[in-house]
Amino acid sequence: MNKHFEKQVAVITGGTSGIGAAVAKRLQEEGAVIAILDMKAAPLNDGGHFFQTDVSDEASVQRSIASVIDELGTVDILVNCAGITGVTNVKSHDTSTQNVKNVFDVNFFGSYYTSKHVLPVMLQKNYGRILHIASVAGKEGNAGMLAYSASKAAVIGMTKVQGKEYAETGVTINALAPAVIRTALVDNMPDEQVKYMTDKIPMKRCGTLAEVADMAAFIVSPQNSFVTGFTFDLTGGRATY
Repeated sequence: MNKHFEKQVAVITGGTSGIGAAVAKRLQEEGAVIAILDMKAAPLNDGGHFFQTDVSDEASVQRSIASVIDELGTVDILVNCAGITGVTNVKSHDTSTQNVKNVFDVNFFGSYYTSKHVLPVMLQKNYGRILHIASVAGKEGNAGMLAYSASKAAVIGMTKVQGKEYAETGVTINALAPAVIRTALVDNMPDEQVKYMTDKIPMKRCGTLAEVADMAAFIVSPQNSFVTGFTFDLTGGRATY
């Protein structure tokens, strides 16, 4: 396998499971030094580094990023995979305000905090790759998933802003909007919610973790140098814009 990320340091939030673990494994296979930011430790691939982090707490994020830089020297890549769905299959008037806030704290503010605190080190060397994992729910809205859909829409909006702000710096900021991907998070959703989402996919299936990792690896690669502020599609034909 090509070593596109030789000597690069990649920070992955939510990297101990699901999409985060798949992306971390792929980048490590291509030569990156991996720094996992997550709430709980899990067995890492050889050479991985773990930093216990609550991405919904800016002070926790700031400490972890400082520790990554202290131990590993820099940050070249940030991939924000940490996310929660919150309570689903509930109409807007029945939602819990606290649940909506909790989902935003992880999904939007987590991505905001991490990008805020890695950008200075990337700007110092005029190079960096940031990828926010969003969702097709942030483009189209999934009924019964107000908190999740709105928080991912906010991530997409932030990506557009950041892409424009840093377009001349050598730092690119993009998002990836998957449809439903077969992960433990999806396995914990009600069956009717998963069916609602897969029924909208022309391919009539979930995406795979390997497919997400393949696309993420390209987005954060040095070769992807003329795309920023963009939300990539990974939806089996559901979103074609």
